[in-house]
Amino acid sequence: MIKALDIESWPIWSCEASTFPWHYAEREQCLILEGDVTVTPEGGEAVRFGQGDFVEFPVGMSCTWEVHQSVRKHYRFG
Repeated sequence: MIKALDIESWPIWSCEASTFPWHYAEREQCLILEGDVTVTPEGGEAVRFGQGDFVEFPVGMSCTWEVHQSVRKHYRFG
């Protein structure tokens, strides 16, 4: 999948341990390179992600990110 989607060419985003709200104006796909994160959608159940997880966030989703351990991820929007 990594080669098929050319994930290694995607930008990298990183963040230190923190908690913050986020809204997805576009769909996002990402591959977690390192770290430990819990994402809780408004009105939904928390989901925990870590190294090696491929995640897709739908357009219009509002959530809270809780970064437990510094995170780095490849990502793309659209």
